[in-house]
Amino acid sequence: MYIKKIIAATAVIGMIIGGIFAYTIYGKFFSPNTAFNNEEAHIYVRSDANYSDVRADLEPLVKDLESFDQVAERKGYTSNVKAGHFIIKKGSNNNEIVNAIRSGNTPVKIAFNNQERLEDLAGRIGQQLEADSTALIEAFRDTEFLKENGFSEETALTMYLPNTYEFYWNTDAKEYRDRMLKEYKKFWAEDRKAKAKAQGLTPAEVYTLASIVQKETAKNDERPRVAGVYLNRLHNGWKLDADPTVIYAVKKAQNDFDQVIKRVLFKDLETDSPYNTYKYAGLPPGPIFMPDLSAINAVLNPENHQYYFFVADVSNPGYHLFAKTMAQHNANRKQYINWINKQGINR
Repeated sequence: MYIKKIIAATAVIGMIIGGIFAYTIYGKFFSPNTAFNNEEAHIYVRSDANYSDVRADLEPLVKDLESFDQVAERKGYTSNVKAGHFIIKKGSNNNEIVNAIRSGNTPVKIAFNNQERLEDLAGRIGQQLEADSTALIEAFRDTEFLKENGFSEETALTMYLPNTYEFYWNTDAKEYRDRMLKEYKKFWAEDRKAKAKAQGLTPAEVYTLASIVQKETAKNDERPRVAGVYLNRLHNGWKLDADPTVIYAVKKAQNDFDQVIKRVLFKDLETDSPYNTYKYAGLPPGPIFMPDLSAINAVLNPENHQYYFFVADVSNPGYHLFAKTMAQHNANRKQYINWINKQGINR
């Protein structure tokens, strides 16, 4: 009888201990363990990261780091860290957090526009993906890749069409570049190629002219008209005489793309560069800027007119006065010269 009581008591104690243990384990796995107030937190795990790196990122985000360590160990995460961008929901427990950072790699939205050179694009993308700007610029300039796909270093920028795209954060430089090539081919479908051909241009030339058009006018509704002016000049064998190309030529010659040039001087027109369209006929060797899709579409769908000249309209900021003859243009230009002199803009 005494032995039976001991066995029964032992069983009860065992059940209590087991219950406490189960409760403790349950608590570690399934009790909320986030320490942030926003609805979600984002962490970015590098491809070369180990558990210590992840732990350091999680430290300010969880209440009980030790309990998280125990759950991560039990679920095998500590020896199998995954790279990527992960989202942790407010109120998540340790089990949910581990699941999120182990299999919840979430794409990020990558946006870029208005880049002047490949270097600028590499820097912009390097701020949004794991790949750094050095690896990106090397991938962008890979001569074998460029040659295989019909680009040169001068036209390489034309492959990158400004927009918003989804990528996994841990996408490497070559993967990013190759994806952008696919987007480029998708954009230049047969209908757009046909429109480019109708203007006597290749896709790279459309992009290059669009870069000049956008530098000339920030007004989307005016871009088809400006594109029409430059196409009239091209089709009739005129030099483009585009101020933005001179500014680019000066910056390139001086290797200073940070300088701000608001006024083109006569001495600038003498800059010996294939980008100087006052000195050399035809389009420059490549774009002087990354144009918006609206500027590209303006070149593909230009306004049909007989204008050959334009100058800023001081009475309608942002827009221009257009002229068919030099005499008309000189009259329009006079009002602009008077205005810019009054503003004291000398450079």
